Amino acid sequence: MEHVVNTDQAQAWNGYEGTQWARNQDRWDAVNDGFNRPLLDAAAIGTRERVLDVGCGAGRTTRLAARRAAEGGATGLDLSAPMLERARASARSEGLGNASFTQGDAQSHPFAPGAFDVAVSRYGVMFFADPVAAFTNIASALRPGGRLAFVCPAEADGNEWLQALAALRGILPVGEFGAPGSPGMFSLADPERAVRILSAAGWEEAEAVRVQADGDWGRDAEDAAGFLLGSGPGRHLLDQVGPEQQQLARRTLADALRPHQRDGAVRLRSSSWLVTARRPATR
Repeated sequence: MEHVVNTDQAQAWNGYEGTQWARNQDRWDAVNDGFNRPLLDAAAIGTRERVLDVGCGAGRTTRLAARRAAEGGATGLDLSAPMLERARASARSEGLGNASFTQGDAQSHPFAPGAFDVAVSRYGVMFFADPVAAFTNIASALRPGGRLAFVCPAEADGNEWLQALAALRGILPVGEFGAPGSPGMFSLADPERAVRILSAAGWEEAEAVRVQADGDWGRDAEDAAGFLLGSGPGRHLLDQVGPEQQQLARRTLADALRPHQRDGAVRLRSSSWLVTARRPATR
């Protein structure tokens, strides 16, 4: 992999976090799949177009984009070797010869100028060290007039899984969730800031609309609690306390999730921004 700017993210996604996501690809897709159709419809992918999927992870959206671009293709870019390995295996098993995957940092990757018609991302653009530089680099990968569509989390209060985790304050060192604009998951949670960043990076017609979807987090409250606490952030919190507090945290989180258990699944509503923009056409 070429020079990486976002070194902390590279370390996380090539360690436990990336391995956990790759191993649980189907479960994470069940959590996030409700945003696939709004994202890809907004991208308006044509049959012969070339698609760049930024922060593609285990490749779900890349493969869906490749199906829409049946006579073109889709390339997924991600920092995580474990997730890309899973993405390639899934594409092979689905017989998708027009889906490919590259390990790299979208902020610094040496894209061929104008190589793509459209860029998409499902939760893959919030962690850039320098978002203006990153979106400028992504724009360079698109032809003039090329399109961008991505989904990023809205404010923490609009996401029921974070509301459930808040029940663990006083048991685990959960702290306050990131405010819009701060580094991390909620860096683009302020839609006006997201539009300003894109404008500074040279994009035009940038706008954000709220989208919501229910995700399937587990078969019951205990299963969902175990899944949440087994994720990278959950494991980090558990590692900071002793066995008794760990067990209390599991029980408390399961209790918080139980009201969302129905019809053999725990369903939690997530709120996000669907952001679109266009690279200026040559004048």
